Amino acid sequence: MNQINIFVVNSGSSSIKYQLFKMPAQNPVCSGLVERIGLDNPSITHKVYLNGEEKVIKLNPEELPDHEAGLKEVNRLLAEGELAVIQNPADIQVVGHRIVHGGERFTTTTVIDGKVKEELKQTFQLAPLHNPASYLGIEVAEKIFTNATQIGVFDTAFHQTLPPKAFRFAIPNQYYTDFNIRSYGFHGTSHKYVTEQAAAYLGKADSKFISIHLGNGCSMAAVSNGQSIDTSMGFGPLSGLIMGTRSGDIDPTVIFYLVNQLGYDINQVSNLLNKQSGMLGLTGQSDMRDITAAIEQGDENARLAYDLYAYRIKKYIGAYTAVLNGLDAIIFTAGVGENDARVRELACAELDYLGIRLDEAKNKTRSKEINEISAADSRVKILVVPTNEELEIAQQCYAMVQ
Repeated sequence: MNQINIFVVNSGSSSIKYQLFKMPAQNPVCSGLVERIGLDNPSITHKVYLNGEEKVIKLNPEELPDHEAGLKEVNRLLAEGELAVIQNPADIQVVGHRIVHGGERFTTTTVIDGKVKEELKQTFQLAPLHNPASYLGIEVAEKIFTNATQIGVFDTAFHQTLPPKAFRFAIPNQYYTDFNIRSYGFHGTSHKYVTEQAAAYLGKADSKFISIHLGNGCSMAAVSNGQSIDTSMGFGPLSGLIMGTRSGDIDPTVIFYLVNQLGYDINQVSNLLNKQSGMLGLTGQSDMRDITAAIEQGDENARLAYDLYAYRIKKYIGAYTAVLNGLDAIIFTAGVGENDARVRELACAELDYLGIRLDEAKNKTRSKEINEISAADSRVKILVVPTNEELEIAQQCYAMVQ
């Protein structure tokens, strides 16, 4: 197989995350994070992996006025000095971009050209916080890596297999036909990666999985034979599970009450539900490690928040087991899912009727590999599968250009 340098870029509004792969090798050559672009005190953390060792470079430039300045600094780190991993920008053959929302237009990994860029602009209204930043990342990468093929990988694409009964809302049809208002789902790159890993681990091509992605953002997916058939996030990333700062599912009547009775405007409601709610709203903390520490100090609010968080997961497990008409495995992944034993224990408690039983000792062990934490007599496997969205993006790009 030909070796191809694939540079994976995840552009945020004020940040750039990146990894460089020499595919088909699955371990990155380097990775990094550019933070606080256009803000005070910007920083760059660049890691190079050599002979099993991690070499770290940290920079604090006086200013990074925009994404182009940030990516130029990254290019310099890639190509200059003792830890250089390429000779010049022309060595990058493919740039893979994580794009949050593909709408109904982008259902698969897509080579980006002028026509695609124009169509991407039509998705800005669906993800106003994320897609403009991704688009900017594409434009900047085109200027710096002029010989590279630019490829978009969409978080929503994996969920395009949802049937209409799962993605439609019970509102007048014209809102779907005219305005594309439907459930799209997110974290698709992660759900795809971990369910494929679980299928390979269990040796089951015909599989029924529930994938539980728990980070600062959280979502679940019911996946049958490798295809998503339902997912907890909807038109945007607010619905479903309780998250770090997002409320998850909430009675829409609460929104009417906030506006009509308490005098909130719609921006205040959006800020409340997206940035001030979830675990932050319940405890004053959005990091589960801080909330765990509060529980250990006897904080009952923190304990209740954990119960709410896990109870919501449990309800979706029940719903998705019904949707799948059976279940082979539950998969926990992402920062909280992979590292928080308490969440996993609470979410799986009292599910014996569904054949789900956790082994408490196994649940407390940590591993960088797939970790099976179900009890020996559990009919359903419980797996902790480390996610790797960047590798999934690189693999999808590699498959396109072979």
